[in-house]
Amino acid sequence: MNKITLAFALAAFAVFSTHTSLAQTTATQTVTLAVSSVQKLSVSGNPAPLTIGSGVAGTEGLTSVTDATTTYSETHNNAVPMKITAGIDVALAAGYTLQITLASTKGTSSGVVDISNATTAVSVVTAIAKGSDNAKAITYTFSATATAGVLVSGTKTVTLTITT
Repeated sequence: MNKITLAFALAAFAVFSTHTSLAQTTATQTVTLAVSSVQKLSVSGNPAPLTIGSGVAGTEGLTSVTDATTTYSETHNNAVPMKITAGIDVALAAGYTLQITLASTKGTSSGVVDISNATTAVSVVTAIAKGSDNAKAITYTFSATATAGVLVSGTKTVTLTITT
């Protein structure tokens, strides 16, 4: 009799435990996803001072100086190609020239661009496809003529902007 009771108890337990495990409750959630327009641009720092200190006897142009120690990185996810523009806060006086070049693998570099008088920004990289460019070179070249005279050391602010 004990064996029959035990067998019955085990069978009942198996039936009820199976029924309990099959009686699960579920819940659902609706998750809303979106990606906004993202346009990011950063620079690695400031270039070294651009100081002209030499020239060649008998020529008007002094020896230009170049700095290529800084980089920029950009990211954007827009379907429309973007561009990077450069502008200077205050135009340089006649006889002084500041040029900038930005390298790019996602867009088309405009090459060497004179920003001496670019108080209204000018394009330096165009047709930038969505994605990112990381640590791309920025090259500055500063030149002057002898007749421009001595320029006391001062700073200019160059603003790079990513835009459509």
